[in-house]
Amino acid sequence: MLNSIYGIMPEQLSSFLSSEFPAYRSRQLLKWIYEKGVFDPFQMTNLPVTMQNYLAQTFDFSMPRIVQSLKSIDGSQKFRLSLSDEEQIEMVLMPETKKLTLCVSSQVGCARNCAFCATGKMNLHRNLFPHEIVQQFLLASQESTRRITNLVFMGMGEPLDNLENVLSAIKLIQDNTTLAFSPRRTTISTCGIIPGIYTLADSGVKVKLAVSLNSARNSIRDELMPVNRKYPLTVLKKALLYFQKKNPFRITLEYILIPGVNMDDADLKALRQFSGDLSCKINFIPFNTLPFLPYLSPDEKEIESFLQKARAALPQTITLRRSRGQDIQGACGQLVVESRKKSMRGAI
Repeated sequence: MLNSIYGIMPEQLSSFLSSEFPAYRSRQLLKWIYEKGVFDPFQMTNLPVTMQNYLAQTFDFSMPRIVQSLKSIDGSQKFRLSLSDEEQIEMVLMPETKKLTLCVSSQVGCARNCAFCATGKMNLHRNLFPHEIVQQFLLASQESTRRITNLVFMGMGEPLDNLENVLSAIKLIQDNTTLAFSPRRTTISTCGIIPGIYTLADSGVKVKLAVSLNSARNSIRDELMPVNRKYPLTVLKKALLYFQKKNPFRITLEYILIPGVNMDDADLKALRQFSGDLSCKINFIPFNTLPFLPYLSPDEKEIESFLQKARAALPQTITLRRSRGQDIQGACGQLVVESRKKSMRGAI
């Protein structure tokens, strides 16, 4: 089985090719892939035929198949991709006036089973390889008429459960000879995998960190996020303070609003205590109702009332993030392969 061309770091590729071809040929190859979006060596017209044949015989240039593309009324677009082993993942493009954000997956399914997230109901099938993460970026760039400005690891899977492969993909995406993507525009989201937070902090890879917090009370977070039973809030807080010392960017705390669960005065008091000495901002995200999950979405009155209290109680920057792509099941917590979802409904 050939190694995918999309998972090889430029310096490794250059070193490998140097025994057969001049150094500038490697640069030409990278330009075809990462600047021009050409994924067939026989269409790389300024490469000699001998090199085209060599590349085709030495590397795997195949890409995932787009098996479904859905467009939301808000302009978001969700793509379902079929991988080489027929496993499927989803990615989402979310346009705004000055931004185009790509939300990528890091695993097929997820093992963390957060109570409000559809992906966790799939369970974990496997980790994605670095090239399968990079391919999402390349395919999304090809499908869009606009340049991707922001990259978020908030799709299917827990990125810190696949951290080695995620970091390899980010290094490749940020490399100056490939996509030169800005660390300031790259965000990894986690449910709170403590060893992964420390490893990410020490890795030297610069990214923004978003933490799916959802409650600063252990009893409620235990219910919403089983990871909290292993890594409770005191342990999470210590890890975030460590990360803060190692990374120049503010941490984002993500807080899904679920009426009757985490939206009363005691929840705000606990959130203030948890976040008081963190350099962070807080994103409140109304829960997206799903037919096979037990929670309800807050109405506009509940959202506005909570935000008023939050602005009075919390010193941090607060934003209300409206999920994009809800009508195509592309919003926060909604990514799940349809065939899996149907089987889940039959089992509930």
